[in-house]
Amino acid sequence: MSLLDGKTILVTGIANRWSIASGIAHRLHEHGARLILTYQGDRVEDAVREHARALGDAALLPCDVTSDDSLRALAANAGAIDGLIHSIAFVKKEDLSGKVYDTSRDGFALAMDISAYSLITLVGHLKDNFNDGASIAALTYLGSSQIVPNYNIAGIAKAALEASVRYLAFDLGERGIRVNAISAGPISTASSRQVAGFSSMPAKVAAAAPLKRKISSEDVGNCAVYLMSDLSSQVTADVHFVDGGYHAMGMYADPARP
Repeated sequence: MSLLDGKTILVTGIANRWSIASGIAHRLHEHGARLILTYQGDRVEDAVREHARALGDAALLPCDVTSDDSLRALAANAGAIDGLIHSIAFVKKEDLSGKVYDTSRDGFALAMDISAYSLITLVGHLKDNFNDGASIAALTYLGSSQIVPNYNIAGIAKAALEASVRYLAFDLGERGIRVNAISAGPISTASSRQVAGFSSMPAKVAAAAPLKRKISSEDVGNCAVYLMSDLSSQVTADVHFVDGGYHAMGMYADPARP
């Protein structure tokens, strides 16, 4: 069953085949979506171009969310779209360990600009590209609302991103445009490995979560397919967890005890 036939979806944030956005793009393609992929800079262009070929020769457009000129060019070339996947975040590596109160002023500003404001400005520049009834989904993480050691300023930026989702949902609701967030469990990507201590997180989360298994980018992609499809036509302003139920745990059972 193809849930996305006839829909055009713009996907940001693919850096390589391990990116969460890559898993999402493949699931969207499998359900019939026409994709537009963006890339930021020459460093990742070849990898994203390779993805584009594997995804039905998806369109490819440059996008630097820190540049209004780049965003204006994106809007001018994207055409009409039915969905947007926002999978963009950046925090200086030194701000992903140590104490939050040691975060530099420019480090805070950079994290908020790229990880949170980028959704606002993307939507602002693309507002006339969205067809009525379109869907927007942004990638977030549990560290937005709970303490995850070393996630630090990234968690604060994700909290701002989730607040942005709610306010954008209100602003766009009169056009039937839905805005949601997907909170993925820990998945090994180039970005996540920058967080000190990340290597042990997927196994720990899987052991504690009700479903007892690790999360994959394809799992996140399944949620994205639902949110991009008409099946979620009355779903907006919410955070959808894809973490095996880990977010609901208040106390973890001792695996050594029956």
